[in-house]
Amino acid sequence: MERNKLVYIASPYSGDVERNVAFAKAACRYAMNQGVTPIASHLLYPQMLDDGVPEERKLGTDMGLRILKVCEEVWVCGSELSSGMEQEIRTARQLQIPLRRVSEQEIGWELCEAPIQKGMEMGG
Repeated sequence: MERNKLVYIASPYSGDVERNVAFAKAACRYAMNQGVTPIASHLLYPQMLDDGVPEERKLGTDMGLRILKVCEEVWVCGSELSSGMEQEIRTARQLQIPLRRVSEQEIGWELCEAPIQKGMEMGG
């Protein structure tokens, strides 16, 4: 079996967290469909840490950058660049890890963003 690349997914988290988490999940699914193994630390660490507490945010960011260091590529997803993403890009450049820009259109995000109509929710 051929070993596939470990790819770090960089996308926004803070702000509209619900929307940004959904986008990060769509970006990971897109990456899987491209035959790579995605890792999105911003989908993991906020489950255990409070992003609103500066010390915990820094801890999560530091652990995410540790993961980034072992990845073979960093995919910068979407048109928005957050301060965390800028830090991830700087780190990737310092480590000479290839960067790839992935648009919302590539991910198929415009298809995922259609609002759910009242009464059409799962189980609703």
